[in-house]
Amino acid sequence: MKDLRTLLLGSAAGLVAVTAGHTADLPVKAKPIEYVKICSLYGAGFYYMPGTDLCIKIGGWVRIAAGYGVNGNETAIQLNKNLNDRTTSNEVLRVRGYITADVRNQTEYGAVRGYIAVGILTNDVGLQVASLVDSANRAFVQWAGMTAGLSQSFYDYYSTAAVQYHGSAMPASDTGDSGWWVWAYTTQFGGGFSGTISSEARRTTQIINQIAAGATAGTATTGTVVPGNYVSAVAGGAALFPGNGAYGGMQSADIVGNLRVDQAWGGAQIMGAAHEVNANYYSAAVPGSGHPGDVWGWAAGFGFKLNTPFIAQGDFFQTQFNVTKGALRYLFFGTNFNEGIQKGANESYGVLSDCVYGGTIAGANNTGCQLTSAWGFNAGYDHYWVPKWHTSIFGAYYQARYGTSANAMLCGLEGNAVGAAFGAAAVAGAGCNNNWSTWGIGSRTQWDISERFYLGAEVLYQNLHSATLNGVGTIAGPLVYGGATSNAANENNLMISVRAHRDFLP
Repeated sequence: MKDLRTLLLGSAAGLVAVTAGHTADLPVKAKPIEYVKICSLYGAGFYYMPGTDLCIKIGGWVRIAAGYGVNGNETAIQLNKNLNDRTTSNEVLRVRGYITADVRNQTEYGAVRGYIAVGILTNDVGLQVASLVDSANRAFVQWAGMTAGLSQSFYDYYSTAAVQYHGSAMPASDTGDSGWWVWAYTTQFGGGFSGTISSEARRTTQIINQIAAGATAGTATTGTVVPGNYVSAVAGGAALFPGNGAYGGMQSADIVGNLRVDQAWGGAQIMGAAHEVNANYYSAAVPGSGHPGDVWGWAAGFGFKLNTPFIAQGDFFQTQFNVTKGALRYLFFGTNFNEGIQKGANESYGVLSDCVYGGTIAGANNTGCQLTSAWGFNAGYDHYWVPKWHTSIFGAYYQARYGTSANAMLCGLEGNAVGAAFGAAAVAGAGCNNNWSTWGIGSRTQWDISERFYLGAEVLYQNLHSATLNGVGTIAGPLVYGGATSNAANENNLMISVRAHRDFLP
């Protein structure tokens, strides 16, 4: 009996052990772990950073491009130092990529946002030595109507990137691609109406100081009339970008304002900018020589966009008109250089500057800063043939104009003056006229293969209507460019490019 009880108890214990072992092998439904918590406050792509109330979105894009007729560089192309000789690289290959981070959270006064975009840019003209450039075009904070940092100028309205691939191929005010330093406040009036006042990094071209050859030992012309170049004789000035000729140090940021409306039909904007033009000294390296008085230049513009879904869904027309006196980079932002193109013995050029001055106080022939005038417009239309295929057509026309005194001093620098050629006494030679204009037209066709991947091609034509040296068309003085002998009235360039673009997230 004892043996029977022992057997039964042992069997029961074994059964319990076996049952327990099988039970341990059964799947147990664990509590789900949420590794990433979606943040739906600010749109798609945001998630909460663990342990915080911060919402973050990581994005970016990569772009591959190839172009022909771009004069060796897709950033400053076509009419910048375009010699069209055996040294000119007509074809260029380019890769560009950015990583973006967008972080937001709520405060008692509304959402605060921080945004940054950093990346790389390479160009290769077939020398197997690609130029690698670190790049950053956004780094700003937004809060309660404030925008501060590297963003986009609040003067801008017309978007070159919306209709064309090469925003720097023709003049425009658009700073969207490179970014611009701002500290702005925007107020919403309701109904899509808003207004902004902004303090922004000054937009400079060059100032040209006409210094008489040999007038003072060691002096030289500040600024330049040579096509495609900016040169400064001010100590350290040659290292500054963009070339700013005889500008003094920044004493005041540019003041920019706009009134804007954005609605379902499109939008419109009026804008203006005040820009201090403060030249350096009459003698390039001699503070005791005095300087012209500071003057304020200005720029004003009007932009308009019309959505046209009654033609095709996604279609739109946009335009912007600009006028300036002494603040030309509000018109020539991407094309911020003396334009110049040579074909054979023929040369066309255009000098870009905010003001021209010259003379000396001692010689009683000094001038003030003679501000340069300019005006122009951009226009573009994008049409969808089908939802994934669309074609744009775009164009621009701009001209720069010099007053009588400024033109005479430039003519003196160019070696084509008669009589006295210095400061207030400068006289332009017959036929010397530094007014010039440029225009262009182009078209882009794009296949949106998916929401974040497209292929496209663009063709663009640009014409430079040259300034003139004299009535007989010969080239003289420093304007002899790449061996040219004749001053052509018009030169042109044709560019073709292709692009592949992939977005990660916007």
